[in-house]
Parts: sequence; C-alpha cells; structure tokens
Amino acid sequence: MTELEQAVVVVPAHNEIERLPRSLSALLAASMRTTMRVLIVVVLDACDDGSERLAQRFGPNVHFISIDAGNVGAARAAGFSYARSVCTATEAARTWFATTDADTIVESNWLSHMAGAGADMVLGTVRIPVWRLPVEVARRYLAAYQSNGPGHDHVHGANMGFRADAYWSVGGFRALATGEDVDLVERFEAAHLSIHRDAKLSVTTSARQDGRAPGGFAAHLRQLGLSSRSRKVAEA
Repeated sequence: MTELEQAVVVVPAHNEIERLPRSLSALLAASMRTTMRVLIVVVLDACDDGSERLAQRFGPNVHFISIDAGNVGAARAAGFSYARSVCTATEAARTWFATTDADTIVESNWLSHMAGAGADMVLGTVRIPVWRLPVEVARRYLAAYQSNGPGHDHVHGANMGFRADAYWSVGGFRALATGEDVDLVERFEAAHLSIHRDAKLSVTTSARQDGRAPGGFAAHLRQLGLSSRSRKVAEA
C-alpha cells in the first residue's frame, strides 16, 4: 500500500464543552506519536453550550466547524468533507482518516497503531468505567462485550479509521441519526475492502446512558439497565 503522509481525525460534538477538552488533549498527544501530519476537525453540531469558545485553546492543527444538522452521521461526513477541501497538498491515497467521539479518550499510540495495520479499515473496541454502572448492569455488559481472541465483532464510531481513498470510494458517511458507523462498515465489506478488527486497539468512553445518538452506545447501556430491572421484577 501507498505510504501514509497525513491523518485527519473527525470529532462530532453536540454540547460537549465539559468533555471535549480532555478528548482533544488526548488526540493531540496521539498526533505527537506519529510521523504523519495530523489535522483534527471538531464538528460542532447544533451546539448552544459555548463549545466554540474552545477553538482558541488547542492550536492551529485543531479546526472547529459548525453545522446545524442534529445528526451524527451528517456531522462525521461534514468533518471529512471539510478536510478534503483544506488538505489539497496530499492525495487521498496517502491520507488516513479516523473518527472518535467527544466523550472519548484515545491512547497515545492510537493513530500510529491504526495506520500501521496495513488495512483499508481498522475497527477498535471501547472501555467504559464500569464502576459507574449498577453491578448487575456492569456484569451483563462485560459478559456480552468481552472477546476471547485478537478480533471482535463490535463497531464503534468512537474508534474507527480507514484509508481516505477507500472511504471516498464507498461514498463516505451517510446522514444517519444512528448506526452511521455500521452502515459504513457494511459498504466496506460489500466493496471487498480489507477490514482489521483489533481488540487491543481500545479507547475509553463514558458510561453515560443519555447519549446524543438515539440507538447508540449509551442507548445500549440504558437497555441493559432496563433488562436488569425487568429481570429483578420477574424474579420477585
């Protein structure tokens, strides 16, 4: 494959002024552990919490753009389209795209690990502070999530990356309110592009159950809680 020269990370955010600084600090640390030039694009989607005030705190390689879609798929798509318009010096074949979430903390080797996998797409896993969850919910989550091998069968918009030319070849993210990550993976599979699923490529995300995307990861945690309560009622 063509050697990669630059990376673009897109972070959709909807009223995340409290969590976003930690997320961006971690991404900047990851950008220092790779030889690629790194551009971070924060997409403020329908924000009214003053998140735009953060734009001056993180330097010239972190760009903030604003949209009013209220749609995480549209936000991710807007971020990569913006990057395409400003990163004209390097062709798509030499560019790595990645995306994460505003409530997520990446490891310092996150970008270098992804880009070095030699695949068209890399899918990682997430860790959550399970101690914040009720004990039964934490047990149900861990039992369903853990993998016994190096691969896994999860898809998280908070931890995925792909070659830019492969991304554009399948049409990019669609404006879906939820499941935009799964939809993109399905189109990579349909195009017979290589996908590397790495259980060791992990990020830390919040355990909140009031997520921004309907039917997303937070909704999954909320459903586990409802299932746990229903089970207790049935056993009573």
